Amino acid sequence: MALPPPPFAGFEWMIAWRYLRARRAEGGVSVMTWISLIGITLAVMALIATLAVRAGFRAEFVDTILGANAHVTVYHSAEVRENGQLDRTIQDYDAFAERLRAVQGVTRAAPLVKGQVMASAGGRNAGIEVFGITEENLMTIPRIVAPQEAYGDIERFGEGVAIGSGVARELGVVAGDKIKVISPNGVKTAFGTSPRVKAYEVVYVFTAGRYDIDRTRVYMPFAEAQVFFNREGRADEIEVMVAAPDAVEDMTLPLLRAAGDRAILWTWKDASGGFLKALDIEDNVMFVILSILVLIAAMNIVSGLIMLVKNKGRDIGILRTFGLTEGAVLRVFFICGAFTGLIGTALGVLLGCLFAIYIDPIFAIVNGVSGGGIWDPAVRGISFLPAKLQFNDVMSAVALSLGLSFVVTIFPARRAARMNPVEALRYE
Repeated sequence: MALPPPPFAGFEWMIAWRYLRARRAEGGVSVMTWISLIGITLAVMALIATLAVRAGFRAEFVDTILGANAHVTVYHSAEVRENGQLDRTIQDYDAFAERLRAVQGVTRAAPLVKGQVMASAGGRNAGIEVFGITEENLMTIPRIVAPQEAYGDIERFGEGVAIGSGVARELGVVAGDKIKVISPNGVKTAFGTSPRVKAYEVVYVFTAGRYDIDRTRVYMPFAEAQVFFNREGRADEIEVMVAAPDAVEDMTLPLLRAAGDRAILWTWKDASGGFLKALDIEDNVMFVILSILVLIAAMNIVSGLIMLVKNKGRDIGILRTFGLTEGAVLRVFFICGAFTGLIGTALGVLLGCLFAIYIDPIFAIVNGVSGGGIWDPAVRGISFLPAKLQFNDVMSAVALSLGLSFVVTIFPARRAARMNPVEALRYE
């Protein structure tokens, strides 16, 4: 007794391939196949491109935060001086920083003097935020030492100031020029407090890649900043970097124990947590919307298969009378739909990955065609549109596309399998 053929036997693939190659005169099935194929391809490409841009934007945004800002900032709570004024400065900052460095997981603890003042050059003014820091600690800030662009010599930091490219552009200065730094809290005299004005040479201009940093930040030697802001022997805060910034919450308790009773901690997630949560919500919403787009494209496979079943009713009846089982007929039409989804998914993955890899020239072309200015760093915080291909994102798109393609194919395939051969051949 002959054994029945195994599922997905060679003749099933042969029949499915003949149906996929059907000519327009045979019912226009090939046209529907092409429409389904193009729809799946574009939907998967859009999904992968969106996921790549989303991942790239998040990675670049977080990297600009962690690359130029403190992972944890340690302050002192206010203390009343003898004259009745509140004092939040740190007097024993070297010992304070040393205790923080001793905490496991801390890579750097740097005393800072900070102040918001005005800079002036050539009749142009700009509000700036001055960071007083030692040259040794400045050299450990990745986005400053190795920025996107830099001019001047950072090794001369002790002779002047390092400014962001946005500040330089606002003031119209370059490396080697001088700027005036003006503080309203200057020297106290019998007639009141007079503003303090001092000129500094711009020795280094950096582009960190984050708009608010490049537009406002100026680094000044620590000792000079102490004198300028009347902080002799004191620091305003301690800038702490940790080895695992994503798990910074686990560091808060050890840091508080090392810092003492007056310490107040402010992490990078406290500063940017709202924006990161908004990104997460946007990611989920975009994935759902694009999943619906993939579903709509997959539904084209259903309409194409329904037309195919209708046009091939006579063939189905003949095949059933020759001995094909319902399962064999179901598999033939399942192959037709699944093959379309498989090829469309493969092409979509290819185009989506190419888009993510070559996003810079593509974006340059779009920017040129539109006349420029479609990416505003002041709104988006970073200076370019990034993309980051991640294996999990690509696999999510592939699984979604193939899963939907296979599922929606089953229903018209079952309709073909349950077709009564007698009814199919009644009028032939």
